[in-house]
Parts: sequence; structure tokens; C-alpha cells
Amino acid sequence: MSINSLHGLRNIWGWVVARGALSVLFGVLAFVWPALSLLFLVLLFGVHALTDGVTTLVAGLRVRSADKPLWPFIVMGVLGIVTGLIAIVQPMVAAAALLTVIAVWAIVTGVLQIVAAIRLRQQIEREWMLGISGALSIAFGLFLLANPAAGALSLLWLIAGFSIAFGVLVMLLGWRLRALPEHGLAGAR
Repeated sequence: MSINSLHGLRNIWGWVVARGALSVLFGVLAFVWPALSLLFLVLLFGVHALTDGVTTLVAGLRVRSADKPLWPFIVMGVLGIVTGLIAIVQPMVAAAALLTVIAVWAIVTGVLQIVAAIRLRQQIEREWMLGISGALSIAFGLFLLANPAAGALSLLWLIAGFSIAFGVLVMLLGWRLRALPEHGLAGAR
């Protein structure tokens, strides 16, 4: 990474901190109002994904590596914006799709874990743990399909916890970027 890239990173520290703060805010709001309706949860997520996408896109456009934009940031930003807009414009479709995808993923993963445990029973010890984790995964997927409201609340808490942890780490990164030397690394001329 060039000196100019480091200077560019220092200049966007505020955007990085803002991204983290928005993530923490989303997580706290989700914990404070645990009885949010699924519709509001998806709308709140949509706003979060949209703002995260915008801040990531801006960071990708402002920081340059070898005089080129940072494409991974730009792609992440665009994906965040598109995801946020879908969740805001079609919240019930997004909610149903999200819970269904998670449920099917859990069931398929569980079945594959059980199959793997059966196939590995003669090669490894305690293969039953893999089988039990597979059974738990299947049970979780079936629970989500049978109880979408409870699944949404559980998912809300999981998302809220992740959002807070992610936000804190991103904010710490932003403050670390602020501490970079203003004109590149010392002795790197």
C-alpha cells in the first residue's frame, strides 16, 4: 500500500466511525424494542443496510490504491444499497425470503452433518457430536419454518448482537485510522 493510500485511509476515519456507530445504533434499537414486528425489523434492517452501503461506497470511492478505487468496498457498498432498497420497498417479501433461506440452510446443513457423522463413525471418535449438531440444525430450521414470528425475534437478537459487536470493532478501526500519520509512514519515503 502506498503512502497516498495511507493518507486516504486517514482522511476517511470519520466515515468508518460513522459506519460503526450506525451499526451499534441499529443493534441497540433492536435490543431495546424486542417485540418489534417483522415488518419494522425488516424496514430497520433496510435503513441500516442502505446507510452502511452508502458509507462503504463513499469510502471505496475516496480511498485509492495505486490510483484506483478500492473495488471490494465499492461492490460491498452497491450490494448494501440494493439490499436496503429491496428491504424498504418490499419488506414482507424480504422478511419471508430471509427466514425461509435461513431455515432451509439450517435443515440442509443439518442433514449433511448427520450424513458426515455416519460416514466418519469408523474414522474418528465422538462423531456423535457432529450428528447431534446436525440434529440441532435441523430442529432450528424446522422451528423457523413452523414459528416464523419467534424465529424473527430470535434472529433479531442474533442480528442485534452481531451489529453491536461489528459496529464497535469498525469504530475502533476508524479511531485507529485517525491516528495514522498525516503524511504517510515515518521513514517510508
